[in-house]
Amino acid sequence: MAKIVCVLYDDPVDGYPTSYARADLPALTQYPGGQALPTPKAIDFRPGELLGSVSGALGLREFLQDLGHTLVVTSDKDAPDSVFERELVDADVVISQPFWPAYLTAERFAKAPKLKLAITAGIGSDHVDLAAAIAHGVTVAEVTYCNSISVAEHVVMVILSLVRNYIPSYQWVVKGGWNIADCVARSYDLEGMVVGTVAAGRIGLAVLRRLAPFGVQLHYTDRHRLPEAIERELNLTFHPNAQSMVPVCDVVTINAPLHPETEHLFDDTLIATMKRGAYLINTARARIVDRDAVVRALESGQLAGYAGDVWYPQPAPADHPWRTMPHHGMTPHISGSSLSAQARYAAGTREILECWFDGRPIREEYLIVDGGKLAGAGAHAYSVAKTAATV
Repeated sequence: MAKIVCVLYDDPVDGYPTSYARADLPALTQYPGGQALPTPKAIDFRPGELLGSVSGALGLREFLQDLGHTLVVTSDKDAPDSVFERELVDADVVISQPFWPAYLTAERFAKAPKLKLAITAGIGSDHVDLAAAIAHGVTVAEVTYCNSISVAEHVVMVILSLVRNYIPSYQWVVKGGWNIADCVARSYDLEGMVVGTVAAGRIGLAVLRRLAPFGVQLHYTDRHRLPEAIERELNLTFHPNAQSMVPVCDVVTINAPLHPETEHLFDDTLIATMKRGAYLINTARARIVDRDAVVRALESGQLAGYAGDVWYPQPAPADHPWRTMPHHGMTPHISGSSLSAQARYAAGTREILECWFDGRPIREEYLIVDGGKLAGAGAHAYSVAKTAATV
């Protein structure tokens, strides 16, 4: 029997919900592009429930315990004496989320000789040292496609929130005020602006498609150029690199994975080449930008706004400068963890576990590392020249 350690975020401060705002979720038959939804043999949850917190346990508790496996679910993950650190030593499987990452460093791999499978319940496995996973023969898998649209919707939401100055306007209402001039002094129309995405994969392309009806000019850069038919359909302008694209953009959205080539890509130098008063959106990974360079750019006015939901580390400490910098639209890491997305990544996690227990191949598009090398989605999106996972 296997031991599964599952690291999830804490339950709501008022307790695990017993009722929800909606009774059901819209039924999807496939992902955009035709990819298949997760296909576990069964699920032990109702879609729309809170599954990503400790009490939700990704809907896995009954399934695993009925098979005789040991399931440990915790949110305690970072300290040297954390529950995760203690339970990892004899774990066969680790499940984590990008939103509350359990960092699997080389040191932690060395402490876990039985570990054979690391699952990301979501998309983005940069909290795993992939080079160490390869060296230790650990399979790394994630639930590809599960929350791409969730994140894309969040990107569009925060772009509009920044450009239209929504957050300060809302705060005027909450404070009992009604000063229209203060609300509109930083408010613009998105129409006619140049919007560019760094990476046009599943999320980046979904963002472009959702922005097209707003009458914007769409630009992108990606190491894999999109098919000509898509470029024509969306009237896209391609750039060979971010350095070429960002100077012409009013809004830049980052939708790239974190790897050695993207780490600290947006530093003082690159941000200085952006239009003064541009907006920068980052729902990818925090370390793609230089934390303090973003603060300086907002304080100087080089950036008119910065928004996203990714921080480093996660959870962010109370004194993190992004909490108090001007003109930001930051949230905790929530863009890919809507209740809709949770239903999909919980089902996908169960599908991966079913395959692993049965000795069946895990879907190719779910694989990041397998057989001692990058595989599947990992071979397309990641590199291992430098480890990304650090505590």
